[in-house]
Amino acid sequence: MHTGDSPIGLIAGSKRLPFVFAAEARRAGRRVAAVAFEGETDPALAEAVDRIAWIKVGQLGRMIDALKEHGVRTCVMLGQLAPSNLFNIRPDLRGMKLLLRVKERNAHSLFGAVADELASDGIQLVDPLPFLGPWMPGPGHVAGPQPSAAQMEDVAFGFRIAREVARLEIGQSVVVKEGTVLAVEGFEGTDACLERGGGLAGKSGGAVAIKLAKRGHDVRFDLPCVGPRTLDACARSGINLLAFEAGMTVLLDRPQAEAAASRHGVGLIAWRET
Repeated sequence: MHTGDSPIGLIAGSKRLPFVFAAEARRAGRRVAAVAFEGETDPALAEAVDRIAWIKVGQLGRMIDALKEHGVRTCVMLGQLAPSNLFNIRPDLRGMKLLLRVKERNAHSLFGAVADELASDGIQLVDPLPFLGPWMPGPGHVAGPQPSAAQMEDVAFGFRIAREVARLEIGQSVVVKEGTVLAVEGFEGTDACLERGGGLAGKSGGAVAIKLAKRGHDVRFDLPCVGPRTLDACARSGINLLAFEAGMTVLLDRPQAEAAASRHGVGLIAWRET
């Protein structure tokens, strides 16, 4: 138990992952002090953590001050922010200085710069995986229909493409069919990529979606996730199989995800390159 330690900080974006982390950290005996973003983070997070401070996107100085006021010495960064915030934010002075310093605005450059700012104030951004390991399946079939041999060929092909796309800091997901790339995730996010790719697969559907992280991925931020909502998006888009990287992807709400895969007839597999 770690009840005598300082709280672990949680810089919380939207969706389910901050809730999962908070529950696992508290189960391990840690107090959780969150910083949440107005208009982004689910307000219900306030009931899932021990302390919470609300800020606007871009208020870097206020964020760091809040963590320090909570006595935080280590923190994690989980959840998402709307892509439009990259251009519509109104940063405070510290946030403005960071944006002027970062020339390429992708997840690793921006969040890496935030990690440096945190470290300069004695707060270490740490790997959340010790808390999230049980939520990251190993390789194998997870739910839904078993994939065909042809689909597995598309999985292998799609992983090669997705690996290169991730290396170039473009995105983490691709949609393929019969050896053809239908869509590559960019600024719009995974769900929009699935919709675009599935729409190009034709009336018969049959597209395969792949989600992974780049090699050497810094798991302190931008952790790949799939869950029931991802399966719903696949079903709406005519995608028949979703493959994610084993041991590097969080599967949210697994019972509900498995039920969604079965209900929609969408195969779900965790895959590891050999």
